[in-house]
Amino acid sequence: MASSEIENFRRQISLKHTFSSLRHRNYRLWFWGQLVSLFGTWMQITALGFLVYELTRSSAYLGYVGFAAGLPSWFFMPMGGVIADRVRRRTLLLITQTSMMALAFILAALAFLNIVRPWEIILLAFLLGIANAFDAPARHAFVPDMVGRDDLTNAIALNSTIFNSATAIGPAVAGITYALVGPAWCFMINGLSFLAVIAALSRMRLKAGEREASHSSAFQDLREGFRYVFGHPMIRTLISLIVVTSLFGVSFAVLLPAWAVKVLGGDATTNGWLQSARGVGALIGALVIASLGRFDFKGRLLTLGSFVFPLLVLAFSLVRWLPLSLAVLIGTGVAVIFIFNLANALVQTLVRDELRGRVMGIYSLTFFGFLPVGALWIGTMAQRFGETAAVLMNAGIMLLLCTAIAISVPELRRLK
Repeated sequence: MASSEIENFRRQISLKHTFSSLRHRNYRLWFWGQLVSLFGTWMQITALGFLVYELTRSSAYLGYVGFAAGLPSWFFMPMGGVIADRVRRRTLLLITQTSMMALAFILAALAFLNIVRPWEIILLAFLLGIANAFDAPARHAFVPDMVGRDDLTNAIALNSTIFNSATAIGPAVAGITYALVGPAWCFMINGLSFLAVIAALSRMRLKAGEREASHSSAFQDLREGFRYVFGHPMIRTLISLIVVTSLFGVSFAVLLPAWAVKVLGGDATTNGWLQSARGVGALIGALVIASLGRFDFKGRLLTLGSFVFPLLVLAFSLVRWLPLSLAVLIGTGVAVIFIFNLANALVQTLVRDELRGRVMGIYSLTFFGFLPVGALWIGTMAQRFGETAAVLMNAGIMLLLCTAIAISVPELRRLK
């Protein structure tokens, strides 16, 4: 960004813009319900990763669990987008959130009874992935139902604020809880936390007739969604950037439990701090975007994030001092939020309303579908060549591909 653009960036940051979406009652309910629920989710994610590593002592197995969790995205997430265009999204979210709560309680019971095994974790991760395949498109498409188009970018940024507030606090609490009383309580707290978002959804007042009846088959609707995405040059480019980031960028986080032990010489608490540092950075990034209000340089900020993120991951792979590792991870959190938040906001701005669920289903597939492939890839590479080499390789590939996108599609930087 040029110096004049940086000055404009500074001038546009305003606290009065940061929480503008909270003036909508439905979104306020969603905000607080999700904040509680995602706190529990991150406690479970952190505890589960370390439990898997304790049971197997295998970086590759961390990749297997991530792959199992994301595999259902390939089979069900595009159809989840079709359903999100056909039924009331609140009803669909109530079903998926209740299913996730039940799976958390099953995992807690297995852990309390001390009979949890790696294959059971993989099975539960796969079932959780099925629920998420229907939840994610509905969750993305539900945002305009709560706030409308005017506050859409702010609401997406605040959604990330919720997610990353939980990411900043949940893993650190999970690390301490795991060390003191074991993983079962982390899973139990996650199960209970779903009650908050279920209650919030139940209390919302939404307009009747939220969905229009479709006269075509589900598969015709699905084909229409894919044709629209592949036929729209800018949406296609934005989704390609998410594929690159999911496959070669954020997948390095799968290795953090092993990194905490093998590279930094730590334990479950160290793993919690590493996970939380990413969350702190992402929270900062989301708050920056929210505070900008209705700004018109989203494309430039997105492009900046796509270069800074892999460079910081490269730096992280070379650091061996925990405080500096945490500082670099905070930076990666800021940069990756610039990518994911702004790509999401731009896609939602460009898409036609009647195709929103399907397009967000495809968008969600690029994130949740390629994350497990990236997890399997980097886990296997770490097992064969070591964690440092795997992280270096992935970050380098992402940097090259993001450079290619920026050069071949200069219009991306001009998006408002």
